[in-house]
Amino acid sequence: MDITTCLKSMLLAIQQYRESRTAHNATQLQRQVEEVSGLKCDQLLFSGQLLPSECVSGLVELIGNPNTSPALTSSIISLLAHLACDDDSRQMLHSSYNITSTLASVIHHHSVTPGEPLVLQCLQVLQKLTYNTRILQCTSYIHELIAFLMTNIQSQRDEIIMPCLGLMANLCRDNHSVQSHIKSLDNVKPFYRTLINFLAHNSLTVVVFTLSILASLTLNEKVGEKLFDAKNIHQTFQLVFNIIVNGDGTLTRKYSVDLLVDLLKNPKIAAFLSRYRHFSACVSQVLGLLHSKDPDSAAKVLELLLAMCSVSGLRSLLCDVVFRPVGPKLRAAGHKQGSGLDMGHKAEPGLALVQWLSSPLEGAESCSLQALQLLTELVEEALGEENMPDCVLSFVDMFLPVLLGLLKGLDPAEGDAPLRKHCQRITYVTSLLLVLCAEDSTRSLVSRQVSAQLCLSLVESLLTCCYSNSTLTRLPPTSDNDLSQVCAETLLKTLELMSKLRQQVKDMETSFYRMLQDQRIVTPLSLALTSHRRECVQTGLSVLFEATPLPDFPSLVLGESIAANNAYRQREAELSVKRVAVQEVPPPRTNTSSLDSSSSSSRSVHSLVEKIQNGLELQEQVKDSHVSEIIDIYEQKLSAFVSKESRLQDLLEAKALALSQADRLIAQYHFQRAQAEAEARKLGFLLKEAERRREDLQGELSSQVLEVERSKADMEELLQHNARLQKDSEEHQALKGAYNALLNRFNESDRLLKELQVAHISLTKQNDTLRKNHEALQLQKEKMTSLLEEREEENRSLHLEIQQKKSDIAGLCGDLQAEQDKVKEKDRERRELEEMVDVLRKELNKTEQARKDASIKASSLELQKSQLETKLKQREDELNKHSAMIAMIHSLSSGKIKNDVNLSL
Repeated sequence: MDITTCLKSMLLAIQQYRESRTAHNATQLQRQVEEVSGLKCDQLLFSGQLLPSECVSGLVELIGNPNTSPALTSSIISLLAHLACDDDSRQMLHSSYNITSTLASVIHHHSVTPGEPLVLQCLQVLQKLTYNTRILQCTSYIHELIAFLMTNIQSQRDEIIMPCLGLMANLCRDNHSVQSHIKSLDNVKPFYRTLINFLAHNSLTVVVFTLSILASLTLNEKVGEKLFDAKNIHQTFQLVFNIIVNGDGTLTRKYSVDLLVDLLKNPKIAAFLSRYRHFSACVSQVLGLLHSKDPDSAAKVLELLLAMCSVSGLRSLLCDVVFRPVGPKLRAAGHKQGSGLDMGHKAEPGLALVQWLSSPLEGAESCSLQALQLLTELVEEALGEENMPDCVLSFVDMFLPVLLGLLKGLDPAEGDAPLRKHCQRITYVTSLLLVLCAEDSTRSLVSRQVSAQLCLSLVESLLTCCYSNSTLTRLPPTSDNDLSQVCAETLLKTLELMSKLRQQVKDMETSFYRMLQDQRIVTPLSLALTSHRRECVQTGLSVLFEATPLPDFPSLVLGESIAANNAYRQREAELSVKRVAVQEVPPPRTNTSSLDSSSSSSRSVHSLVEKIQNGLELQEQVKDSHVSEIIDIYEQKLSAFVSKESRLQDLLEAKALALSQADRLIAQYHFQRAQAEAEARKLGFLLKEAERRREDLQGELSSQVLEVERSKADMEELLQHNARLQKDSEEHQALKGAYNALLNRFNESDRLLKELQVAHISLTKQNDTLRKNHEALQLQKEKMTSLLEEREEENRSLHLEIQQKKSDIAGLCGDLQAEQDKVKEKDRERRELEEMVDVLRKELNKTEQARKDASIKASSLELQKSQLETKLKQREDELNKHSAMIAMIHSLSSGKIKNDVNLSL
């Protein structure tokens, strides 16, 4: 079953349940709601049809009614949460259908039982809907919702604390009216104490929610100064970075990034972070999260890095982390294709950033645009340094093929939404390339890889997009997101890039000036010059400055287009002032290409009047408050139809302006056609003149033929003379060759003579040095001989002393033996003899020690003698060798002298 049939069935079930709130009708409606929940409902709220709007309005009305059963309310809330799949859908539900106030009323009606599943579901859906959405304080039931959240945050029920903290963090973030209301409450101090106690909670998600609330409420107060002072801020940084890198999930990481972004808005905390010593390591770990395939996590990480780039002290640190030297494998992979990057090298922090450049546009376009914006900021910072490191050039060389790959594949036949996304990404790519062209070194890298054909095909595709058959793109834009404005900005950025590279790239200058003289350039250039954005106007002026001197530039058409755009903008401003008086709620978005006719609009208005009358007939059966709510809803619908009617009137006026512009273009065409006919007549006259000149030239040609024949005879004589000269030239060449050969031989002999003379001089010098060395060695030999004789004399004296000591020892041994005999014979003198023996033994030991010392000295002298003998032999061998070399040198020098004498002769 298709989505339209399901919506019709659900709308019928809603009407039946309104008429009779029976259990059967509730079951039927719940079944229809669950069936629609199972279908794919992307862009359902933006289809421009009345059926989805009626269904969503009816469902919101039912959940706002306290009499609706809780089961049916829960199913409807699940369906609405399913419809809020992206930021635009959430904004549509909030602004057009007042879903925030309705869910807040449901929570208020069930505030007595906060642990009920329906209340928890409402809190979770509200947390999803209010993320990055500013809720006004004047919204219905917002004060009751804040009171409910503060009460339950201070309770002890863990199951409700976390969703309450998350919703409170959303309401307080960047919302001064809600912050002022909370600070004005009486129980704000106990609320602060409870939040401070939550900082020690076991759940990291609770800690992040608490820090986010405290940062929103107390950052610029005394409590915030104590919480985020110099002592605690480094612990906070470490905690937040740890949660971002190792968090519990995507939700915790998302709120951690938001917290750090909010803290960076405070200059004092930003200065603390720039002095944080672990900043580079933390950023490297955060960049590692980009290796994952989750676009939501990558988008938040890139959002954090962009917020850091806004702090001047952190930009250079980010450059150092991102532009680390890229390995050779990664650099080689970058030259192949953007999709061929080496995914395995996660050690390179900047590689993950490059991988998101070529991410698909479906679902991850924000990641690609954020990555391009971040690279633009970092490259601009790196190029602004005095000494740009080589790693920046290698990094630029790596991601340039990826950037150029993003400039391809633009198909004008795509839908408006994909085409708008593609043009936005091309705009960011060209902006980055323009930053790279600011320096000579990086401009040379860009010029080597950008071709004129690539830029020319891109400009042609963008011009086709600007002049497509879509009505939206042909009308003057009313906002920056219109496709015509986006295509115009992309086209002018591309032309500016061509202007920067026209001197470095082959054929780029020719292509650039050719596109400037194209008639189709008028529309995007007029849109840029009449834009309210400064950068767009400056780009348009730079292109206009280049195009004005060209001869075929359509300056007249450009002036008419600018005047038409200004008139349209003035008319739009007047109509917007009139619409403000009657427009209370922004109408649902519609597609002008599929607008209903006036008859269908009148029928829908009549049906709406009948519904109002039926609602007024039921006034007696319901309460006054319920009737007022119904009347408010239908009044909003009436204002929506009034705004639609004014929009149709605007479109008719815009078409009238476009028609007048077409008439001006037709008049200009007729003028150009008249000019072409005049030029054709002029060309016909020139053709007749050329025929007359051809006849004159024919006569001259016949006379020239006669001169050619005479010239041929002269040519034959010259050829014969040339043959004789050729023979003489050949003989001259032969003699010249023989002379050159003799001259070469003479030069070679002269060169050899000079080389031999140089060799003779060097050998003479070597002979002198060898003679000096020989004399020095002779003196050393004489010294060593005298030293050896002295050593021999000392050795002889030592031998004599040793022999004398030995004779003394022999005599003492004899005396000792005699004394021992006397001891045996005379026992009575034993003590005296023992004393004498002791004395003799001591003397004997001294003598023995002296003998040993003498023997050691003798052995050392013998060793020295042997060493000196070996040295002496070596010196003698060296002397013999030197004498042999001297003799050989003498013989060689005498032989060379004889040879030189022979050569001179």
